[in-house]
Amino acid sequence: MAEASTDRHALRERTLQRVADEHVRFVNLQFTDVVGLVKSVTIPAHQFADCIDHGKWFDGSSIEGFARIAESDMYLDPDLTTFEVIPWERGDDTTAKVICDVFTPEGEPFPGDPRHVLRRAVREAERLGYRFNTGPELEFFLLRLSNEGVVSLTPHDEGGYFDLSTDLASQVRKEMVNALEALGITVETSHHEVATGQHEIDFQYDEALRTADNAVTFRYALKAVARRFGLHATFMPKPFYGLAGSGMHTHMSLADITTGKNLFADPGNEYGLSPLAHHFTAGVLKHARSMSAILSPLVNSYKRLVPGYEAPVYISWARVNRSALIRIPKISAGKPQSARIELRCPDPSCNPYLAFAVMLRAGLEGVREKLAPPAPVEENLYEFDARMLAHHGVQTLPTNLREALDEMERDDLIQETLGSHVYERFLEAKRQEWDEYRVRVSEWEIERYLHVF
Repeated sequence: MAEASTDRHALRERTLQRVADEHVRFVNLQFTDVVGLVKSVTIPAHQFADCIDHGKWFDGSSIEGFARIAESDMYLDPDLTTFEVIPWERGDDTTAKVICDVFTPEGEPFPGDPRHVLRRAVREAERLGYRFNTGPELEFFLLRLSNEGVVSLTPHDEGGYFDLSTDLASQVRKEMVNALEALGITVETSHHEVATGQHEIDFQYDEALRTADNAVTFRYALKAVARRFGLHATFMPKPFYGLAGSGMHTHMSLADITTGKNLFADPGNEYGLSPLAHHFTAGVLKHARSMSAILSPLVNSYKRLVPGYEAPVYISWARVNRSALIRIPKISAGKPQSARIELRCPDPSCNPYLAFAVMLRAGLEGVREKLAPPAPVEENLYEFDARMLAHHGVQTLPTNLREALDEMERDDLIQETLGSHVYERFLEAKRQEWDEYRVRVSEWEIERYLHVF
């Protein structure tokens, strides 16, 4: 404990020195609501030292899924490892950001804090001797803005997969990478994606809480950079009919918490995966339908999860089959540390804290119960009819948000992972979203029926 206290004090002093050296005037205290949207309380820099020592009180009663009026007071405790100066807010009013944990007046972690949900799952893995590593790949579209600043449903460019373009989007991606690096996120690649106007930037594979923090920062940073170029970055899963949607394929593995050794690796196995990795995969597949509401949380998410656009709908696993829910990426020769599995159904609208938490708990159940995954299916599942799917024992993901929520309600593991507070409020918010969608008359219905009936 004394060593931890010394480390915290040293980090406090280094952070405050950065505030002084970089002439920071304001600090954004950031946290996320239940659905994953970033919230922020801004304080003058001269208040930051007191905030580090005592937290910052705020009223959470109006935050989605946080607290009722009678239990609204809580405080933010900054995690100084997430402190960075915001690159596009340097100048006379230089502003920094820090991600915070949320606590109750009694000093207990607030059960409605999504970051706490992931922390709790990670601690369970740590008690078992595991470190959970993840690497999400967030896809997004760049859209044009009108002269009035209104978002237009017009992709910014005409590029395709991995196209080397010379239009503005190429420069925008470079500026996005610069901004992410300045915010402490190590970028590995950036490229144009399949659909026109669609892009992907991948950042470093790391421990799950850090990558969840990075994913949250990633989304608002890219929106801010795009806006500076007169564009809008959207992480909506399926903004266009007939074009590929945006996913958040997530690579994951377990490592030994002491040595860092990748426990998913087994060079002697056909797929390069250890028995532990097979058990973990089986757990994820077992809970795939009930996790869907967390991993694909919008009404619009299920417009992406349809056959034919590389979006997985079939609950299966394979090495090279991109129609499978879990893909086993090729392991580089001589690099067993790169062994991992890739879950392909999440989309970038999800709350990464909740998403990683349910993935981890599902996988750990597979490990604990020594579950065996079904046989891998390497054939193109999009070409299977109902009889062939039944023959291989392949189920499908839910076809809409209502079905996904029904599945979530039947799964005790998901409720236990989220905790009753987050579970109930997430379910309430998403049931309301479905009901609003269900009664809304769409443009398709007008075009289809108005002049016929």
